[in-house]
Amino acid sequence: MKMEKHVKLLVFVFALLMVAATTFAAEAQQGKTVDLSGPFDMQRCVERALDANPTILAQRAAVKGEEYGVNSALGEFGFKVKSTYGYTHYNRKRSTGYGDKDQFYGTVGLSQPLFKGFSLLSAYQKARLSEEQSNYTLYNTELTVIENVQSNFLQLLKGRMDVKSNEDSVERLESQLKVINAFYEVGLKPRVEVLQAEVDLATAKQNLLTAQNAVSTQKAKLNTLLNIPIEQEVDYVGSLEYLPFSLQLKECLERAYKGRPDLAVAKKSVEIAVKDAKISASSFYPEVTADLDYSKKGNDADLDGGNNWTEGYSESWTAGVNVSWTMFEWGADYHDWKKSKETINQLQADLEDTRLNAGFEVKQALLDLRAAADRIGVGRKSVESARESYRMAVARYQAQVGTNTEVLDAQSRVSDSEAELNTALADYNTALSQLYVAMGEKNPDLSTQ
Repeated sequence: MKMEKHVKLLVFVFALLMVAATTFAAEAQQGKTVDLSGPFDMQRCVERALDANPTILAQRAAVKGEEYGVNSALGEFGFKVKSTYGYTHYNRKRSTGYGDKDQFYGTVGLSQPLFKGFSLLSAYQKARLSEEQSNYTLYNTELTVIENVQSNFLQLLKGRMDVKSNEDSVERLESQLKVINAFYEVGLKPRVEVLQAEVDLATAKQNLLTAQNAVSTQKAKLNTLLNIPIEQEVDYVGSLEYLPFSLQLKECLERAYKGRPDLAVAKKSVEIAVKDAKISASSFYPEVTADLDYSKKGNDADLDGGNNWTEGYSESWTAGVNVSWTMFEWGADYHDWKKSKETINQLQADLEDTRLNAGFEVKQALLDLRAAADRIGVGRKSVESARESYRMAVARYQAQVGTNTEVLDAQSRVSDSEAELNTALADYNTALSQLYVAMGEKNPDLSTQ
């Protein structure tokens, strides 16, 4: 009867736990629901990526793990409690007169480390450094994701401008084809000009399809970076603009050397290696612990001494301070320490290399930015000139003083100049994004600072 009551109670408790777990999971899922309605500009895309990108989520989990590692290293300073319980059977009664063939025993021991060659302190400091390094790594990961999001967002905007340029090209060629057909029908132009116009129009339509596919690809790529289902439609909005940047190389380098997380990660790596060297050197020192142990023996499982045991013999405790020192290991500890010292030298060289590369990345991004800015100025003039040239070529053709080849060449120059301007604007903003990342700064909307 009692067994049935216990079973019913266990079933009831299990049911409550299942309901609670289901409710918690539902609330957690509801908490993860994100509003994807409305337009997504560059800043909102970056903010969404920082919240939901899987790479960033993985690194945040690593940061959380390092926090637990610090707590674990701190716990090594405290005392440890160990307990043992055992049973021994003898083939005959012991001649001591204390007990029969069966003996049960149990012990409880407390051990407090007093000195372990500075290994405990160094391990704790190393854990703190690892936590700090993990936070800098998270920041570096966020910068990388921001650059990827901004780069793909800019490529999407460029793709849309290319689509618009190709649509205009198709419209111009269709208009020109109508004019040529009209002239051909009244016998003013040969059939070959109609065929040439049709070929150019077909090519323009193919270019338009290529540009439209590129836009669809960029949308899918952005959805992936933002952790949004690839089939979901998102209203990405924005335009390519010229945002003046006034900082000089010296200022950019100062901000980079101060704020780049990869430099901080490299510095922490050196500091961690120093702590590893101290941990290796701790084997040169003795270890000191304070120990307190209690033991009890008996003939029964409850450790009752029984008639054959005296109280003093069945139960005892000890307290003391113990020192242990491994004095010779055939150079194993020495060479391990020397290895850790060389690791420090290696990481210091890596730090210097990282610093040099940081300076190069800043200068390269700044040069790319200035080159793209010059191309934007030239591209705008080129578009303006090409459009005027096309207008004049059409007018000359309609006045029967120009050729169809001149019109088609002028239209091709308009398309090419517009594509070059679109590329220059995208390259400028991409270089601006890379420059801020090279300086170790987050700038979600690429506003000049």
